[in-house]
Amino acid sequence: MAVMREGARLRLDYSTQSLWRVDRMIEEIRQEGVPYAAAEGALRGFGAYGGEVVVRWAGGEWVESGGGFWVRTLDGRFWDPLDEARRCFVGEGSLRLLCRDAMASG
Repeated sequence: MAVMREGARLRLDYSTQSLWRVDRMIEEIRQEGVPYAAAEGALRGFGAYGGEVVVRWAGGEWVESGGGFWVRTLDGRFWDPLDEARRCFVGEGSLRLLCRDAMASG
């Protein structure tokens, strides 16, 4: 994430507001026509960042299950921020909205 912060001049401070910037950055990458394979590593990083914001603000923990990583919030629900970043890349998701929903569920 440090490289992304420096390269894109993103202000990533683990606040819920920073997820607006992450969603916009993913949208910009998509609009530039970057192939998914080339963006996959960055998307994984953005998803992990989004998951950590959920852990910090909604409460919960990272868990490994089925070969993937999920966030389990205090109410027992599971969230997949890595997939949400991929969904955001194709115009169908939002890390900001995932965090909002996770915070509302607790």
